[in-house]
Amino acid sequence: MQIMFAAAVCEPRHLTDLGNLVSVIWDFLSLSLFSLGGGNTLLTEYHYLSVDKYCWITSEQFADIYALAEAAPGPSSMIVGLLGMGAAWREGPGWGLLSGVVAEISILLPSTLLMVVASLGWGRFKDSPWRIAFERAMGPITLGILFAVGFKILHISDHSALAYGVSILVCFLMVRTKISPLWFMAIAGLLGGLGWIQR
Repeated sequence: MQIMFAAAVCEPRHLTDLGNLVSVIWDFLSLSLFSLGGGNTLLTEYHYLSVDKYCWITSEQFADIYALAEAAPGPSSMIVGLLGMGAAWREGPGWGLLSGVVAEISILLPSTLLMVVASLGWGRFKDSPWRIAFERAMGPITLGILFAVGFKILHISDHSALAYGVSILVCFLMVRTKISPLWFMAIAGLLGGLGWIQR
């Protein structure tokens, strides 16, 4: 009974419906202006939109997409393009690619334009106490958001004591050593490939 109710509530939105596509574009356009500290600070909201609100993908697929976006070279906002592709892939590869490009443009365009405008005028306020206070406040806010995002990723991707242990060990080593993150990714990939860590 619960499974049937969950399925009824979580019906995937089809992006061939123009109204749904417009609402998705609006969601990503409005989120663009809140990506303080980079695209990763919005991961919790991305998860809510793609898994809970629109039901495009599962939490496991979201974790896989996040891993792909982080492993690939480029900005962390690349996850939005992958989520856009995942959202419309069932309508066909053409819709998937279109949705991915539109989602990426929607998340990047407003924040980029805002930063260009802000950069042009920011120098005029270099001695203002408001600028100094603003810059000092943004550091702790961004770190707090990233800390919360880290917990969200742990929650959706780790489902065993060994997986949690590996995540905690990697976090500790990243903070306390200068070992390249590529080594951690390679070792984690090897452990997953051997079947020692599973979700």
